[in-house]
Amino acid sequence: MPGGATQLTVSFPKATWEFLRLTIDDSKTAPVPLTGAVLQSAGSESAVEPMPITIKSRDESPGHTRIALNLGATNLTPAFLRIETSEPLFTRTITIATPAVTGDDIIEQPIATAVVYRIDVNGKNESYLDIPIETHIRARELLLLVTNGDSPALNISGVGGQRYVDHLMFLARDAGRYVLLSGNKQCAPPNYDLPPLAAELKRAAAMELRPSSVSAVPDYKPADNLAALSLTGATIDVSPWKFRKRVELSGSGAQQIEVDSDVLARATRDLKDVRVVRDGRQIPFVFERTSISRAIPLPQTSENDPQKPTVSKWSLGLSRPGIPITRIACTAPPGIFQREVRLLENPVGERGDTYARLLGSATWRQMPNQTAHDFVIELNIAPLTDTLILETDNGDNPPIELGGFRAYFTVTRVIFEAMPDLTQPTWFYYGNSDAAAPRYDVNLVAGQLLSAERVPAVLTIEENLKSISNRVGDTLTGSARYIFWGVLGIAVVTLLLLISRLLPKIE
Repeated sequence: MPGGATQLTVSFPKATWEFLRLTIDDSKTAPVPLTGAVLQSAGSESAVEPMPITIKSRDESPGHTRIALNLGATNLTPAFLRIETSEPLFTRTITIATPAVTGDDIIEQPIATAVVYRIDVNGKNESYLDIPIETHIRARELLLLVTNGDSPALNISGVGGQRYVDHLMFLARDAGRYVLLSGNKQCAPPNYDLPPLAAELKRAAAMELRPSSVSAVPDYKPADNLAALSLTGATIDVSPWKFRKRVELSGSGAQQIEVDSDVLARATRDLKDVRVVRDGRQIPFVFERTSISRAIPLPQTSENDPQKPTVSKWSLGLSRPGIPITRIACTAPPGIFQREVRLLENPVGERGDTYARLLGSATWRQMPNQTAHDFVIELNIAPLTDTLILETDNGDNPPIELGGFRAYFTVTRVIFEAMPDLTQPTWFYYGNSDAAAPRYDVNLVAGQLLSAERVPAVLTIEENLKSISNRVGDTLTGSARYIFWGVLGIAVVTLLLLISRLLPKIE
């Protein structure tokens, strides 16, 4: 199908055959270049059961939708997920991912990808809404990542699915009451004599039993998953750090800070200089790298040059220089056009002169009666300045009108364990390019931090910790910075000359 939609599974009734022939009718289309086939045996119908799924959160960004799903339990093996939508005509690529610990970070690890579609036009109704998974999921949460492209966000009202049922087989020598225990994450896996006999046990006749409803053990004391985690790390000298923000904690336990655009602009690109500090000591943390995008509004100014009447140019202002944005989006009024657009900036080179730096380019096209959508340009590299230039050549066509400019950056979270303290505030330090990446023992229990319920923590107003002269020099950008230091140098030289004239001459 156009756009890359695929449905490569053919189902047929269960039977015992020696051969199977698949015939494809190419009379009205070009031949399909098949390279091979895989036979998948269907499991027993009793081996799966419905799996209740709830939508935990939804995040939209141009071309992408991120939906967090709550499976209701851990250690499940979903057979497939099925999206629920009333849209009559669509095709989307959907990726299923699960939060996982990799190295020192928590990332979103893809585990399955499928193309879903529906065609319900003029009496033709075909659809494929399932996403096969068949993977053991240790976490309670799954992420459903939808690629919308230039189409509007798909209206997904719900997600269902089925999971494979796990069976436990044991030998009961005597009739009576048996107890099935679960829910102890600290115990080691059992080591029995039965695993080598698994093949024979599968063929053994067994009585089907249904356990009663789950009940709590009266003497059970819940263990703190993070009890082994020290809330404080090594001492730290914060004098080399240039900026900090106070962290407002609203509860105890696992905390979650969403790194904002201020921090991203001031910190190093890999955030190696980020520290969480209380009372002169570090608080260990891990990073969570997400696929969530946050929008920043971009004030726009027309920069059209009368000497170039065919070129439309807009100046877009970021709140701070160097925010690592990944895309720019805007809107256009109804009409028909096709334009090649470029996004640039004019940073200052080593010699003090400015030069044009290309950040990204795209082809924007709008057809008659097309559904309104965002026009997006992806950035190849992050900007260095706070002023971006978007330009396009209209040729012999009338200028296009663009508005509603926004920039997007990817969300990174800082996860740590802490308790509110009214006597000692918690600080978030950043802005030290010479700092090495921290190494904490908390990485050993990152899995517990991943599964723990987190309390959102908030960053307050930024504090600049540098001297006044350095602060002024760092605030200025481009040629203004060199003019400032040049004027300051001339003033110092002039002052020294005046002082030398006022001093008495030595005869």
